[in-house]
Amino acid sequence: MDLRNKQITVGELLDNPKSKAVFQRRFGRFMKHPMVSAARTLSLDQLAEMASIYLPQKTIDDTLRELEQL
Repeated sequence: MDLRNKQITVGELLDNPKSKAVFQRRFGRFMKHPMVSAARTLSLDQLAEMASIYLPQKTIDDTLRELEQL
């Protein structure tokens, strides 16, 4: 999948069934959080930066790699 240098929006990723499935599988318990809908306008790069506070960098890197392979 073309992540457009991580400038693709979270909304675009969530609207795509394949990338949404990646997020659901990796972060299922977080997907119902109200912040998910609020984050739709963020770029993937912005989301990764925010997520680094809560998640190990390896998890973020693995997720980005998996999204790129779609």
